[in-house]
Amino acid sequence: MTSSTPAARQAVLRESDAEAGRQLNTLTGWRRFIDGPPEPPALSSRSTWQQMPVPERDLYDEDRLDHHARMLTIATSFVEKTAICGRRLVLLNRHAISARRGLIVSGPAGTGKTIAITQLGRSHELLDRARHPHVNDRIPVVYVTVPPAATARMIATEFARFLGLPVRARSNMTDIIEAVVGVCTDTCTGLVLVDELHNISLTSRHGAEVADTLKYFSERLPATFVYAGIDIAESSLLSGTRGAQIAGRFTLIPSRPFPCNSEWKGLVATMEDTLRLHDHRPGTLTSLDRFLHNHTGGMIGSLSHAIRGAAIDAILTGTEKITKRSLQAIPLDHTAHTTASMATKTAASR
Repeated sequence: MTSSTPAARQAVLRESDAEAGRQLNTLTGWRRFIDGPPEPPALSSRSTWQQMPVPERDLYDEDRLDHHARMLTIATSFVEKTAICGRRLVLLNRHAISARRGLIVSGPAGTGKTIAITQLGRSHELLDRARHPHVNDRIPVVYVTVPPAATARMIATEFARFLGLPVRARSNMTDIIEAVVGVCTDTCTGLVLVDELHNISLTSRHGAEVADTLKYFSERLPATFVYAGIDIAESSLLSGTRGAQIAGRFTLIPSRPFPCNSEWKGLVATMEDTLRLHDHRPGTLTSLDRFLHNHTGGMIGSLSHAIRGAAIDAILTGTEKITKRSLQAIPLDHTAHTTASMATKTAASR
């Protein structure tokens, strides 16, 4: 946003409120994601900011708060590797009539799995749009999440919900699946992203039925399937007869915490460049890159949460800058805390 008028700011905030209710697992929310986030707000000079009337200044600050609340997507090496592997599989599957190969992204929480597969989906859809300009009836990508304690009907309903298909209480599984397959085929769906796969357990009857339903979808749809979940490689999903079928057709890309190297420092620098704070000194965060690595355990999700949270606090408290102390004040997830503690103990024992 470049305009500073109250009307313009109110329009942006209304748009932000509307966006908050849209999720990736609906077609409307997915398309909004594909179109990209709004432009970052322009940072006014400190004197201009201080001289703003109170209502205008409140809207200006609210706009900056909304900007820092957004999850920043960074093209890390892991995201790029996932995109290349996914693109390769899409091409290899283009003329396959059966036994299409897929991709599994597996690793600890907070290591960027969802970011990686959604960026793969975004690049696939943008390429499809470029190849078919002015065509609005295509749905190149479907994105669904596996609900906790999912049943086969629940996962089929997730597909239908993404597509905007009505599911009535009396609708049976065959009706739902046929409707989904029909729409996906007619709209040229080429990539199906299934997130939160760790919610499936092949040791339970319902979990096995969900896996069978996903397999059936993959056989009926001429699309490449991409799964993502926490520690899939170590779960029951790749064991037993059903697991062997998945393992035999899917390429596995592991996600891991980032090491403290030049790429990590680049991540910190990229996030610092997005800050819209009046008193923050550029280079402060990059000088704290090792502290940030120890603090977050190398988890990109925790790094983003810490920096964005500290930026929000800086606006709310009026300090307008991020410091080591303000970063330490942001509570992190248990995984990041545990990983950081283990790294500290390992370093101390050497």
